[in-house]
Amino acid sequence: MDIALLRKIAATKRTEPGARCEMCGEPIAEQHQHVVDVESRGMLCTCRPCYLLFTDSSAWLRYRAVPDRYLSFPDFELGPGQWEELEIPVGLAFFFYSSKSERTVAFYPGPAGATESELSLEAWGAVLARNPSLSVAAADTEALLVRGPGSERAQADCYLVPVDACYELVGQLRRVWRGFDGGQQSREQLRMFFNQVQSRCRPVREEDRGGTGQGGSP
Repeated sequence: MDIALLRKIAATKRTEPGARCEMCGEPIAEQHQHVVDVESRGMLCTCRPCYLLFTDSSAWLRYRAVPDRYLSFPDFELGPGQWEELEIPVGLAFFFYSSKSERTVAFYPGPAGATESELSLEAWGAVLARNPSLSVAAADTEALLVRGPGSERAQADCYLVPVDACYELVGQLRRVWRGFDGGQQSREQLRMFFNQVQSRCRPVREEDRGGTGQGGSP
């Protein structure tokens, strides 16, 4: 489907208050699905029919539907000093494979929103070597959300989540962020978010590893 045609159709529709599909202009609910623009990494809010146009992961498409998959990695571990080697200045980051950049990119939250980290491919490669199950993440649309070790956790933990959930979290944190480390409100926001993630997750299984995921590629 030609995206220019979809936008032309949207332009001919009469405008009404409320959220609308950014492809065809149809009204959508507050809770709706998204597609990723692989070129710009931008998110588009979509209705269900437009979302379904971009669910074929084997096709070469500029836009990709963001799946609704949540996985946990019970055996996830970082070796001594590995979190420091990733050079993430806060205790949280999300990682995904960018088709355009042909590499894994990393972002962390802060008062200005999502900040891209200069991710060391060597350091990330070492994490993958220690945790090969991370390769199940689909390129562009699924992220590996990692919390580094800290005062509340002796060990790091990792979850596979839809990439739009990461941007939603960053937006929530930006509204309440105070000081260098985010402050008490941001910590409470994180606690609620991870409670929701954990309630939706299931442990990664062997059959998950047979998919087309590329998120673990350096």
